[in-house]
Amino acid sequence: MLPQVNDDLINDFEEVIEPSKTFYIDFERGRMVSFVDGQEAVKQAIFLMLNIERYDHLIFSWNTGGEFKDLIGKPTAYVASEVQRRITECLLQDDRITDITDFEVTTSKNKVHVTCTAHTIFGEVQLEREVEY
Repeated sequence: MLPQVNDDLINDFEEVIEPSKTFYIDFERGRMVSFVDGQEAVKQAIFLMLNIERYDHLIFSWNTGGEFKDLIGKPTAYVASEVQRRITECLLQDDRITDITDFEVTTSKNKVHVTCTAHTIFGEVQLEREVEY
């Protein structure tokens, strides 16, 4: 015998996407100049996430940044395969980013160069990251 459930909960709400407005960082002058929103805000967030080492800075959440420092000294094949997973894991923490595709990995003597495409709710963003090991 299955219990009868009286479902009194009514879905009388709708999900609202919050604006992604944030300060624009002018990296050349080292200043926060104005505000930026939409795809430009996501590009800036991606840049910051890929250039912050996770768990190194108390000012950032533990969900911010990537884990690339421990790849130093590892074999090239390991770094080339692992960097894809780590970039994907790093960027998918942001709910504005839906998928990371089109990975291209090239290796040199002590560097791995990665290009890929981030699919965001505002459109596609081309990414480039170089990891030294």
